[in-house]
Amino acid sequence: MKRLSLLLAVALGLATAVSARPAVIECWFVEDAGGGKLAKKPAALLLRQGAESPPLRPDLAPERYLKIHDPAGALQAAFRQYPRDAPAPRCEMSLYVPLPASAKWLSGLTPEQSCPRALDGTWLMVSMSSPFLSLSSLLRPQSEPQPEPALITMATAVLTVFTHTPTPRIPMGQDALLDLSFAYVPLTPKAPSLAPGPPPFGLEWRRQHLGKGHLLLAVTPGLNGQVPAAREGAVAFAAWDDDEPWGPWTGNGTFWLPAVRPSQEGTYLATVHLPYLQGQITLELAVLKPPKVALTPAPLVWAAPGEAPPELLCLVSHFYPSHGLEVEWELRGGPEGRLQKAEGQRWLSALRHHSAGYACRVHPPSLSALGRSAEVTLQVAGLSGPSLEDGIGLFLSAFLLLGLLKALGWAAAYLTTQNSMEKKTE
Repeated sequence: MKRLSLLLAVALGLATAVSARPAVIECWFVEDAGGGKLAKKPAALLLRQGAESPPLRPDLAPERYLKIHDPAGALQAAFRQYPRDAPAPRCEMSLYVPLPASAKWLSGLTPEQSCPRALDGTWLMVSMSSPFLSLSSLLRPQSEPQPEPALITMATAVLTVFTHTPTPRIPMGQDALLDLSFAYVPLTPKAPSLAPGPPPFGLEWRRQHLGKGHLLLAVTPGLNGQVPAAREGAVAFAAWDDDEPWGPWTGNGTFWLPAVRPSQEGTYLATVHLPYLQGQITLELAVLKPPKVALTPAPLVWAAPGEAPPELLCLVSHFYPSHGLEVEWELRGGPEGRLQKAEGQRWLSALRHHSAGYACRVHPPSLSALGRSAEVTLQVAGLSGPSLEDGIGLFLSAFLLLGLLKALGWAAAYLTTQNSMEKKTE
């Protein structure tokens, strides 16, 4: 009975995960309109479907209404962690032309420059992006759409590349781990001219920042050619996950960058190269450093309450990035505080205080991303009860004063005894 309940729970969990995947992704088909302009037309991808017929879409041309055949399960894996209540990813579709890679270190992938006849025909490239997913997939549509009742075109996902961390936020000095997965479905399985097993591939990671691009890592598992040396200590876990003889195959290209610095943030391009096919996604890496917060003067001393109170300063420093910082004063026991914007690496926010307690709250983007906060609280002297530190200080002062009085008493008694003994001696 327990085993049956466990199997039922697993089945319900799998059904929930599958149902959480979007059934249809709305896209834009982008093409060249001439004169340096682009034309956008509506399109849609049907990712999953039950036993019923595909839903009618009279607003779409049949060649832009695609039912995806995904033998590798890459699209299902990509959306497995997608939040149920998150909006659908942005999607664009365009024509794609298979070509050999231009880099010399990838020449071993395509010893013959002519594209195989198996790759002839129409190809489409689909790109999806959201805060939770970045995906690129090369689709091979059928030449003719399926007939009524719903005109729809079948398309096979041949090469799919995706990441679940498209916008990583890494604390300064910590290692960055950028996940990357890919899948490949051969168009001619069990062809006599092909060797069994997954094909060789190339993987490259580049960074673009402030208009400059840098190749950080290049690897070619399965090839013996020379590749550029890795930079900045970068490492990639580049390998196929399985060795099935005829596919489909899934692979891993996760990227590791040690002890990141602000100069390493920017747009990262991950490209998977197969013979005549390339899949590329983008990630936006941001480096963060929480600020240091201090209040001055500390301790706060206000000796003359009848005069104007001193100025309380909240000093915020040593944080990154330098934009978007918000400093908020919280007045305890008085009117509401005020909110001010801050700029730069170091900023002073002043507030005249008229009550017992104040808090300086700092809300930089780095803290919100890491789920942390910074707060410093002071009490105005004379308007609130003694704190624990005050009590400890008074106790130590009393203890020292008592000890001093006892020492003086002993010294006086000793001197009196000495004088008495001297008089008796005389």
